[in-house]
Amino acid sequence: MNTKLTSLVVALALAAGAAQAQDMPFGSDADVEYAKRIWEVMAANRLSGPGMIRATPYEGTDPHGMMLETFYTTATIDGHEGDLIVKRNFGPEGVTADEALADPDKHLGAYTVMFRREAGYDADNKDWFWVKYLPDGSVDKMPDGPAMAGRVAKGMDDGCIACHQGGGEDLVFTSEHLKY
Repeated sequence: MNTKLTSLVVALALAAGAAQAQDMPFGSDADVEYAKRIWEVMAANRLSGPGMIRATPYEGTDPHGMMLETFYTTATIDGHEGDLIVKRNFGPEGVTADEALADPDKHLGAYTVMFRREAGYDADNKDWFWVKYLPDGSVDKMPDGPAMAGRVAKGMDDGCIACHQGGGEDLVFTSEHLKY
């Protein structure tokens, strides 16, 4: 290939990659920053971090964990009040509720969170913002690199949104959560 053609091919490949990254529905710097603000609110309300409120774990399943604690509340992020669902994911397989309660730091694998953003954020998916945190509060990443924050796996066959589309009208498997 000649030098001009090689340069053109490289330029087109870079432009396509940039366009694809720009169109990705999740994992942007803005998504990660928003997720950090959610974590701060969770920590301030003792839903994460040292001194967090505890509940009796119940049996879970993949991809969340073998034992789970789930909290339903509201939170205000950037002046918007929305529903907040915080799920603590404990493992490994075979862990009991007593073990998770006795040594949560040892068994906590992740926090998976849904926060209902302002109307129009993602109307197709009930305006939920999805995020998966590691136990230290950092945003987890997909194996291929994108951060798991925002419209996680929107349009994909697997992932948060695809799975939760089986969760009823509100994309939440415990659909009665907002009535209480």
